[in-house]
Amino acid sequence: MTDAAELQERTRALLAAHPPATTDRLDFLRARFDAGLAWVHYPAGLGGLDAPRSLQAVVDAELAAAGAPDNDPRRIGIGLGMAAPTLLAYGSDEVKSRFLRPLWTGEEVWCQLFSEPGAGSDLAALGTRAVRDEAGGDWIVDGQKVWTSSAHTARWAILIARTDPGQPKHRGITYFVCDMTDPGVEVRPLRQITGEAEFNEVFLTGVRIPDAHRLGEVGDGWRVAQTTLMNERVSIGGARIPREGGMIGKAAAVWRDRPDLRTHALHRRLLGLWVEAEVARLTGERLRQQLVAGQPGPEGSAMKLGFARLNQAISGLEVELLADEGLLYGDWTMVRPDLVDFTGRDAGYRYLRSKGNSIEGGTSEVLLNIVAERVLGLPPEPRNDKDVPWKDLAR
Repeated sequence: MTDAAELQERTRALLAAHPPATTDRLDFLRARFDAGLAWVHYPAGLGGLDAPRSLQAVVDAELAAAGAPDNDPRRIGIGLGMAAPTLLAYGSDEVKSRFLRPLWTGEEVWCQLFSEPGAGSDLAALGTRAVRDEAGGDWIVDGQKVWTSSAHTARWAILIARTDPGQPKHRGITYFVCDMTDPGVEVRPLRQITGEAEFNEVFLTGVRIPDAHRLGEVGDGWRVAQTTLMNERVSIGGARIPREGGMIGKAAAVWRDRPDLRTHALHRRLLGLWVEAEVARLTGERLRQQLVAGQPGPEGSAMKLGFARLNQAISGLEVELLADEGLLYGDWTMVRPDLVDFTGRDAGYRYLRSKGNSIEGGTSEVLLNIVAERVLGLPPEPRNDKDVPWKDLAR
């Protein structure tokens, strides 16, 4: 089994062969992937070395010390945190070989075609249809998706669609990889409370998907989607950040830099939130160490819940701390950003943007149910529609 010493040696060999100061960024990332140092717990030949996940820190430390370039999770987070684990778990050898390398290097951006106007929190109620073309074997997809972050920059999408409306809603769903450059894909911006159009609605009309781009068995897409959703919640709520990173760092910086704004009451609130943020950071680190083969459990839902609550509380405190200044918001220009940045721009932006944290990646209400049922073992809520064919459901 690969150990820390071997990984250090491999990393130093990579740095010697591709000096960061003189190597093009993309060339370095490709070489890192090919050396098995992208995500060391992935299989050999797919960016990894079948090593323990915990040893990734050894590689990252060596590369950071050498000033080596890295990919940008803010721009390709959906690919890294959601698509990649699902491709690894359910993709064919050809699919994994084709998609994982450009996904990790950032050459190809991914988005997620899951939610629909009538299927958000109740995702299993989705109505986008995929029908098999018996002549050619491809799937023809028609429908509408919504709240699709980065669809305007994405080359590929992970997509779930209904392939058998005669089955109950959690069955009869199939999971695909969709080409966002297909002429049947139309992306329209959705402007947010911040003024940005970070996410979109996507219309699918006669989109042709080869069966080779199906992940998992026909009709088993809900089970495949759970891999994506559980990884999504860990990637949002358990992202690796340094101490006093993220939102709490912004509020703490205001406190330190602006003594004229300080009050005793706000100090006590800041200290309490600082402790909670540090507990959340350390809990996220422990959760990542518990991951086995990229398959997190329902505990990730609790992390994502905490992330949303903390971000909203901290950004609210920052606005209060800044008093009148916190009410200022200088730029409502409609832009379509290339990356997702929860802590960017000014305090007003952070306050407004954090309101979406309790919706994106699973609403807090749904995640509370998941934690109650799958972590705490409480009785589930009654679901009268669970065994009713989807085509017979009221809509």
